Amino acid sequence: MSHLLRACCLLGILLGASHATAENLRLVADAWPPFTDAGMANGGLATQIVTTALQRAGYGVDFEQVPWARALLGVGEGRYDILVNAWYSDERTRIGQFSAGYLVNRIVFIKRRDTDVAFNGDYTSLHPYPIAVVRGYAYSQGFDSDEQMQKVPVHNFPMAVRMLAAGRVQLTLDDELVARYYLSRESPKVRNSVEFLPRSLTENQLRILVSLKNPDHDRIVAGFDRQITAMKADGTYARLLKEFGM
Repeated sequence: MSHLLRACCLLGILLGASHATAENLRLVADAWPPFTDAGMANGGLATQIVTTALQRAGYGVDFEQVPWARALLGVGEGRYDILVNAWYSDERTRIGQFSAGYLVNRIVFIKRRDTDVAFNGDYTSLHPYPIAVVRGYAYSQGFDSDEQMQKVPVHNFPMAVRMLAAGRVQLTLDDELVARYYLSRESPKVRNSVEFLPRSLTENQLRILVSLKNPDHDRIVAGFDRQITAMKADGTYARLLKEFGM
């Protein structure tokens, strides 16, 4: 066997071994369409962006969809490597390392049409009103830490908006695109009884949260951030947004 042929064979073996031992990361998210949802194409927009960036960084991925509280607990315990759809909070830095933001979420309040609740940018003016919030979500640092806010924990946004329509709470809130997605699937009675307040509470950066139980969390975050930058530069990011109608 010639030296060149031996070298080619050796290179093939090494590449094959590298591929076989590539780290497979366990991704998790809750159902939060159009960003994360196992029933949507490629798991939703956020899942597709995250998966593409991680694969370009050299990782294999497995995705599982579970309720939010279970996803967060699983990252903290190391049963999952990456939470796909996380907003920053100081508390979460105890269980994981955040990436830079890769999408922006505009968080808005929703009220019943037949009420005169208003929001002028000062969320403390909302202290008199019960507000349905999804258990475990981080909306904004000030809102989350305000102990005078009358927060009513619920499992998900559909439950929150139905409580709002029934008059059991005065407000709820979520990302505007997420809220519109769910409202489009509600009954006309629910959908037509509520409306968005024009001023947003905040705009949050959507990030991945990599479990501190994974010893390579620094390297995973660095690789992810690097590939998101590259995807924006080469047009991949814009193409994915377009595929999901954004």
